[in-house]
Amino acid sequence: MRSFRLFSAALIAVLMCITSVAQEVASKKHKIKSLYFSWGYNEEWYTNSTIHVDQNAIGNYYKLLNAEAHDHKGWDEKGLIFNKALTIPQYNYRLGFYINEKQDLAIELNFDHTKYIIANEQTIRLKGTLNNRAVDTNIVFSEANGNYYFLNNGANFFLFNLVKRWGLYTSKSNNLRLDFMGKAGIGPLVPHVQNSFFGMANDPHFQIGGWNTGVETVVRATFLKYAYLEFSQKADYARYSGLRIANGTVHQNFATYELILSLGMFLPTSKHNALFAPGNMAGTN
Repeated sequence: MRSFRLFSAALIAVLMCITSVAQEVASKKHKIKSLYFSWGYNEEWYTNSTIHVDQNAIGNYYKLLNAEAHDHKGWDEKGLIFNKALTIPQYNYRLGFYINEKQDLAIELNFDHTKYIIANEQTIRLKGTLNNRAVDTNIVFSEANGNYYFLNNGANFFLFNLVKRWGLYTSKSNNLRLDFMGKAGIGPLVPHVQNSFFGMANDPHFQIGGWNTGVETVVRATFLKYAYLEFSQKADYARYSGLRIANGTVHQNFATYELILSLGMFLPTSKHNALFAPGNMAGTN
């Protein structure tokens, strides 16, 4: 957990440094005029995935075909958010800054703490080599049989996004604004890997374990210029590789569909902020 927090802190620090440098070098005309940050919670649905298990040292090289997985929301459990840390449920944050005078293009660090669990007690086809013998059979993948597979402290999607904003509506008082946004990006995966295959459990750990790419659409409502609520849907494709298990590694890939609800705040860096100027908004009354 400590290494994961340090990695997250380092990424945030790098983005803040980029922001600082950009503000120094940008001309007055194109000065960055607002940062934003949001925090929220999410729900996921995953495509089925084939898990490739490589334990050549002990004579195992096989595939678990078409495995079904689910998330673990956490935020829907009674009293959890109020009695435990905010980072226990599936959560997400966004940290970004606008990069043009019109304030409709942004660069963003986009993180989703998603949980991925291979469903217990499901029948999975196992094909390959097991104990140096060719196999092609169905097994019951269950904890009772010494099998489990969790990215439960996070499948953990990091993305560096390019963001485009389109204004939909601004009230006459400028205290209510509706925007639609599109996002696209790519970044590393930092999963927490915990599993057991036929009773051989790994040492649970965080690691950089592949890459992912995603697209996101967002409807954002901004109140009193600085606070906002946004609802997002996101599609992500993740390729995990070199995930360490007992006596070997695994790799897999899957797609994810997410629904996300977040609260956020703008942090303007100048007295005049083009983001809040009605003249820059489509659909202004």
